[in-house]
Amino acid sequence: MSWFELLQAAFTYGFMWRAIVVGISIALSSAFIGSFLVLKRFSMIGHGLSHVAFAAVAIGLFFDQSPLLVTLPFVVLTSVFVLKLNESANVHGDAAIGLAAAFSMALGTTLASIGGGFNMDLYSYLFGSILTIKMLDLWLSVGLSIIVLVTIFLFFQDLFTMTFDESFAQVSGIRTKRLNTLLAILTGLVIVIGIRAIGTLLISSLIIFPTVIAMQFSRGFKATILIAVISSVVIVFIGLIGSFLFDLPSGSAIVLLNGIVFFFVYVYHRLIRA
Repeated sequence: MSWFELLQAAFTYGFMWRAIVVGISIALSSAFIGSFLVLKRFSMIGHGLSHVAFAAVAIGLFFDQSPLLVTLPFVVLTSVFVLKLNESANVHGDAAIGLAAAFSMALGTTLASIGGGFNMDLYSYLFGSILTIKMLDLWLSVGLSIIVLVTIFLFFQDLFTMTFDESFAQVSGIRTKRLNTLLAILTGLVIVIGIRAIGTLLISSLIIFPTVIAMQFSRGFKATILIAVISSVVIVFIGLIGSFLFDLPSGSAIVLLNGIVFFFVYVYHRLIRA
């Protein structure tokens, strides 16, 4: 069978269409939230929460429950806890994220060791798999993505102000602590959206890559978001197709493609500026 025939065959499968819908949901929500996190220099919270998601998935599989339904409250509550720890316990943000990530990885690997029977299922959650995306994953991803996007649009101006000057935002009467909590919760939702198609260990990179790619082209915030959204959707779509054609984990294919695009864009702009 030729590559073209194989590509045609891909779109006859229900799991492929589910993966594309979930992938677009991930691409949109991660690009929007990533634009705020990267410019705010708070993108590592996504990395920390992805490790928390790994522990939540392991808990769900260990107790024979839906990993996504366990992950949703677990990740969101942890995101709030990390912020509160930073505010009240005098633990700086990166340290609080590091604590949560390290403990979560230890918990997840311990449960995986004890319940060795679900290690293959856990692997698909670690690196993503388009074959395992079910209708529940689709509806949950679309629903959470809509929540993330609507919330960002409603609080866009306040988030924009806080992202570039938090002190000014406070003086202006913006409740920055609540906004930071909201941003952390939205990041947690994006992590949950992406764990099935991208994987718990790779989803945080999808929050970062589209924005840093977009920043090579534009210095304006709205233009950066637009370019990040477009590049994210295109790369996720191509990555999903590539994962099917070459039998690769979908998360790995998407993140590798993001890395390749960023490398060439970065080198191109360095040469232009030189």
